[in-house]
Amino acid sequence: MDQLQPLTLPPYPFKISDKDGVLTMFDEIRKKHIIITPEEWVRQHFVQYLINQKNYPKTLIKLEGGLKLHGMAKRTDIVVFNPAGEKILMVECKAPSVSINQKVFDQIARYNMTHKVALLAVSNGLQHYYCNIDFEARQYEFIENLPDYREVNTL
Repeated sequence: MDQLQPLTLPPYPFKISDKDGVLTMFDEIRKKHIIITPEEWVRQHFVQYLINQKNYPKTLIKLEGGLKLHGMAKRTDIVVFNPAGEKILMVECKAPSVSINQKVFDQIARYNMTHKVALLAVSNGLQHYYCNIDFEARQYEFIENLPDYREVNTL
């Protein structure tokens, strides 16, 4: 089944159930079972990567938050906050079959016009890109690795 394909993110022992041929998994952030789509598979792996490898507190992670963009309702995949409630990281997840291209970067950039987050990540589970935004200088810089929570929270 391609929706459970191996990713270039660390594996995690998800609680997966098969209900009449529909695979679901327990989402520990939203505290409910969700249907596993290829994009959800990436989102859940990325959340676990944030929590287990990069030390982001799960209590400060929000999944599929809503926003309005040009009057249309949109959803961000993952937003991480600091203890003061400020957004410090926004992640856009795509299915592994979706190429990370300019269209994907444009999407997260449009969302960020509303959110104004200084650290962005884009992942399809196989490729991952990270970017720091300097709003004052109106510049951005791609970075090799996602900073640990302690690094981001002290910026």
